[in-house]
Amino acid sequence: MPLALRTDFDAAGLRLAARRSKNAAQARRLLALAAVYDGATRTEAARIGGVTLQIVRDWVVKFNGAGPDGLIDRKPPGQPSLLNDAHRAALAAMIESGPIPAVHGVVRWRIIDLCQWVWEEFQISIARQTLSRELRKLSYRKLSARPRHHAQAVGAIEDFKKVSPPVWTRSRKTRASRPAT
Repeated sequence: MPLALRTDFDAAGLRLAARRSKNAAQARRLLALAAVYDGATRTEAARIGGVTLQIVRDWVVKFNGAGPDGLIDRKPPGQPSLLNDAHRAALAAMIESGPIPAVHGVVRWRIIDLCQWVWEEFQISIARQTLSRELRKLSYRKLSARPRHHAQAVGAIEDFKKVSPPVWTRSRKTRASRPAT
């Protein structure tokens, strides 16, 4: 026995909703269900929608539960994050405090070093790409400071910079040319 469609909609209402829809997949689903309201069989509705009978049944269940909005494809939630808010807070604090070379063995944090720290601290194995994504969510970017030699003289760079002339200079006054005689 097929599932009954909602009684608060009709074929004309679904066609109007399909016409107004900005989502092509939703419009196709609405038109297939409008055919069912008009008395078409579920097989004919499946042919209109270009799907199987089981998919039409799934559309009916979604439509009965949430109306026309239930027929819009939603982004799947994906895998939950490995890090929770406490982990993120500890990671941010570690980044802000910076590494201690004697303890951490590095002079600046790299993502691979932070992956190792997360493992040592929380026993969570996290990929570099995943940690990079988490750091971007925390508003951190992969930036490196411009390297500077430790024995560089303080004013050495300024001495070698070229001084450019001003961009705008006044032209010399020219005399009007004399007419040829």
